[in-house]
Amino acid sequence: MTQLLEWKISDKLIDYDFAISEMEKRVLRIKKNTEKELVWLLEHKSIFTAGTSAKNEDLINNKVKIRHTGRGGQWTWHGPGQRVVYFMLNLKKRLPDIKAYVYALEDLIILTLSDFNIDGVRIKNQPGVWIRNKNKVDKIASLGIRISSWVTYHGISINLKPNLEEFKNIVPCGIQDSGVTSINKLNKNVSLNELDKSLNKYFKTIFGKNGSFCIK
Repeated sequence: MTQLLEWKISDKLIDYDFAISEMEKRVLRIKKNTEKELVWLLEHKSIFTAGTSAKNEDLINNKVKIRHTGRGGQWTWHGPGQRVVYFMLNLKKRLPDIKAYVYALEDLIILTLSDFNIDGVRIKNQPGVWIRNKNKVDKIASLGIRISSWVTYHGISINLKPNLEEFKNIVPCGIQDSGVTSINKLNKNVSLNELDKSLNKYFKTIFGKNGSFCIK
């Protein structure tokens, strides 16, 4: 797998439009088999993005910087303190099954969080990973993907130590009765480097040496 895939970490804040452009160009080259698959870890400059299911009424503050994008999902925020991971993978060479791919990404998040004694859970019909908080759930990680000719792009975001006040500008993922949390809010002292190491470890575990990925 190391010969077929590039693992890239950007240290500086990445402009969202630049990231989209880079992903689209990389996806085209992966389709043509002229470049390796890519997993790209980064932090964005502050921006609110709307997926294909986003509703206008869920944007509470219409004065913030927004982008409409082709990924699945609804409104979310990206910015400093949040680890974003973009996956440009050729599912034809792995497992061409969208539901299994989404499940694998959620597994990646859940296992990564477990390294820091955080119990992430799935909620039926609500992509992403959640934390149970008494009688409600708070979202700690989001998921939004796009697939073109079985090549994936976009991906996941995990709230490490972001400004959670930003999420008050939207109805995150269109869900009114849940909150948003972070690793830091759960009183876990985790560095970005530690988070990345766990993501790398479990990416290898889930996606396996045979280039496919495991389904529990």
